[in-house]
Amino acid sequence: MPISHLWFRLRRSATELSKDCRGVAATEFVMIVPLMLVMFFGVVEFSSGVAVDRKVTLVARTLSDLTSQSISVTDTDLSNFFAASVGILTPYSASPTQSTLTELYVDPTTHQARVQWSKASTFNSSGNVVLSTSTHLPGDIVTIPTALVVDGTYLIWSEVKYTYVPTIGYVMAKTGVALSDLTYTRPRQSTCVMYKTAVCTTF
Repeated sequence: MPISHLWFRLRRSATELSKDCRGVAATEFVMIVPLMLVMFFGVVEFSSGVAVDRKVTLVARTLSDLTSQSISVTDTDLSNFFAASVGILTPYSASPTQSTLTELYVDPTTHQARVQWSKASTFNSSGNVVLSTSTHLPGDIVTIPTALVVDGTYLIWSEVKYTYVPTIGYVMAKTGVALSDLTYTRPRQSTCVMYKTAVCTTF
């Protein structure tokens, strides 16, 4: 075969190959799908995280609000408050939730907020409230917003911590994202909310 004829056939084959679009869609699909999946799951996980963060805020507000409506509370009452407030997290799991309820007294002499009583709670694998000793001990000084420093008054302080673990975990942190919020509420029915006392304490 003459070299010129062979060269002509090679050029024609190259031209036909460049015009052949078969398989282009499949190639584009393979390149784009991973990016689309990452974006999709990223949006889903981020949206769920925002929703949970909002619920954590509502839990903190509900917890302090329920407590502030009482004149006195017992461990049973506190367990019910913790359980009722965390119900807001539905349909998300309540087991990663850590909540703390604390009553503060603003000392008129030092103008500082001191812990009167404090109780913490977690949820076990069965979804039941487990009360525990708080890290805030009676007499401890707590820094609160300046606007809330009113001498001789009491405050109900609720803290909520929640670890949001993404379902997929490939886009956001696999180990989870720490969410938290806190709320201060003044007692509504009495000067203070008593816990295991018959009078308002002033540590």
